[in-house]
This record gives sequence, structure tokens and C-alpha cells, in this order.
Amino acid sequence: MNIRCLAIDDEPLALQQLVAYIGKVPFLELQAQCQSAVEAREFLEHDTVDAIFCDINMPDLNGMDFVKSLAVPPLVIFTTAYSEYAVEGFRVNAVDYLLKPFGLQEFQRAANRLRERLEGQREGSDIFLKTDYRIVKVSIPSIRYIEAMSEYLKVWIEGEPKPIITLLSMKKMEERLPDSFMRIHRSYIINLNMIQEVNKNRVKMDASTLLPIGDMYKDAFQAYLETKFIGK
Repeated sequence: MNIRCLAIDDEPLALQQLVAYIGKVPFLELQAQCQSAVEAREFLEHDTVDAIFCDINMPDLNGMDFVKSLAVPPLVIFTTAYSEYAVEGFRVNAVDYLLKPFGLQEFQRAANRLRERLEGQREGSDIFLKTDYRIVKVSIPSIRYIEAMSEYLKVWIEGEPKPIITLLSMKKMEERLPDSFMRIHRSYIINLNMIQEVNKNRVKMDASTLLPIGDMYKDAFQAYLETKFIGK
């Protein structure tokens, strides 16, 4: 499995070393190298990657804020000379944190963790949900959207007229779903691959299903849409 990656560092020598290390790991495939988060964001407007190796302390836009600004961020390994960023790095679900100066062996370990995380995401295409004293196997790509209902969730499946109702929190469900799902409202998580239309503040999933976009989620959803626009 090749992992398409992006290298970001404002220091030319540090970027050069990062690129060299990426070149020594057979399963890493460098797509671009950028000397600022702004440059990286411009690249990601037109291309996608599986992972980012990103410095944190950069001018204009630091690496942490850059990752937080991405609607659907790739997997991230942070690189920095400042150890105080470590805790915050893990709060944004970073795969690893490399403290400069780091060697090839440390980089290789981080790359292996990256591969394990990505393989886990790609292989984990099924979940099991408890409902009506039964445990039901559900294919994640077949989930159209998820609706919160008090302490329960309604999980709407493609081709099924009735949802699966399960005792589960939205937070727990969000943690289990891949990046192809996005929360657009406090009561709704949608499968981005099943959107038919976006009309003002609503998402059309099918002829009879229009879901609202909550104010808290508008910016992230709009940022996602902008990555998919063709033309102006």
C-alpha cells in the first residue's frame, strides 16, 4: 500500500531532510513539498493526499491551526522543535509527534504508525450495532445518514425503508466513522458520498430527505464543498 503524502516546513534544510527521509521509506509517496501552510492549503484545494508531515511553528499560519482549518484533514504527523506542542498535537488526533532533531529510525517508527492507522481505516468497513436484543452487522459505506434521537441513534441504510435504532451517542459514532462522513448538525451525520444536492442551508440525500445544516457546522461543510468544486 502506497501512502500519498505532503511535506510542510518553512525551514529549507528541515524540509530537505524530511523529503529525504520520505524517500527512504518504500511505502511513502511524496506528492509535494511546501514551505508554508498557506502554500500547502493551496495545493490541497486541487489535490488530495493520505497524510501530511507538518511543522508546527511557521509564520503566517502555524501547522496546528492549518490542520484544524481543514474540513476533512488527512492523517497528520507533526514535526517541531518545541515539545510543549505535543499535548495539543494529540488533541487533533495526530498519528505521531516528532521532536526535532529526529533521526531516520524515529521517522521510520512514525511512518509505520501512519501505515497501521491507514490500514485500520481502510479495512474497518463494517460495524456491529445492538438493536432490539440483536446485534446487526452494518457495512459503513451503506450508511446514508445518522440521526440523533435523545439517547438513541437512527442509522439509515441504503435500500432499507426503516432505520436501525441503537443506544449510542453521536460522539461515539463519529469516532468510529471514516472521513467520508461529516457532522452537519447536532442531530445529523451524513455520508458525503451520498449527497445529491446542497440547497442553501439544507442537504438533499434523496427525493424525500432534506437535512438542515447547523450554524456550528456551516464553515466546515462549506470548506469541504470548496475542495470538490470544478470551475468557478
